[in-house]
Amino acid sequence: MSYTTLELTKEAAVTTIWLNRPDVRNAFNDTLIAELDAALVALAADDAVRVIVLAARGAAFSAGADLNWMRRMANYSDEENRADALKLARLLQRLATHPRPTIARVHGACYAGGVGLVAACDLAIAAAPTVFCLTEVRIGLIPATIAPYVVRAIGPRAASRYFLTAETMPAPVAHTLGLVHDCVAPQELDVAIARWAQHLRQGAPGAIEACKRLIRDVASGPLGEPVIADTAARIAAARASVEGREGVQAFLERRKPRWIE
Repeated sequence: MSYTTLELTKEAAVTTIWLNRPDVRNAFNDTLIAELDAALVALAADDAVRVIVLAARGAAFSAGADLNWMRRMANYSDEENRADALKLARLLQRLATHPRPTIARVHGACYAGGVGLVAACDLAIAAAPTVFCLTEVRIGLIPATIAPYVVRAIGPRAASRYFLTAETMPAPVAHTLGLVHDCVAPQELDVAIARWAQHLRQGAPGAIEACKRLIRDVASGPLGEPVIADTAARIAAARASVEGREGVQAFLERRKPRWIE
C-alpha cells in the first residue's frame, strides 16, 4: 500500500511508521489519520512484524492538528464533527490495543494529538530537548479523544496541571511523570530504540499480545475475586500453550526458544 502522509521502513522484524509531513511539522489531518489507521491494520495481519516503532520525519514529532483541517472543521455540522472525531478516537484505540508491541520515538515538539499518539504506544522514548504540550484549551477546545491514554500515562493530578494550563512539559518532566519511559541525548535515540526493540523480540509474540491485554484488563477495575479467578485462568492457559511449553522446554534445555531468530 502506498501512502501520502507516511513512510514505512522495515529492518528485520521491526517496522517503523514515519509520520511524513515535515513541511507542516507532521500535523494531523484526516488523510494522516486514515492512513495511519490503515497501516496499523495491515501490520496487525503480518506475522513477520514483531515490533512497531512510531516516528516522525523532520524537525518535530507532531504539531497537533493541521490548520487547514481545523478550518474545514469549523464549518462541519454536529454530525460531521462527531464522525470526524470518532476517526481519531478509533485510531488511538487501535494503536493502544495493537497486537504488536509499539514504541514511540519522539523528538522536537510533540503537541496536542501527538501527545495522544505517544501515550497510546506501549513504550516511549524521547530525545532530551523534546517539549510536550497539551494546547487545546488555548483555542477553546479540550483534549478529549486523547484523554484516556494521557491520563492513564501521567495520572489525573498531573493531567489537571497540563490540560488546564497548556504549559510546555520538557522531556525530563515527561519522563518523571511517566509519559515517556526514557529520555536520552538526541544522538542516542536510535540506539536506545534498537535496544528496546531487541528486548521485545526476545519475548514470545503470543505472550506479548496476551500481556498487553492483561495490563489493560487488570488496570481497569478493582482487585476482587473475578480478577483473581481471571488471572489464574490466564496463566493456566499460557502454561498449556504452544509458546509456554516451548519456552519452558527451552529454559530446561538451556537453549533459545524457537521464536528468537
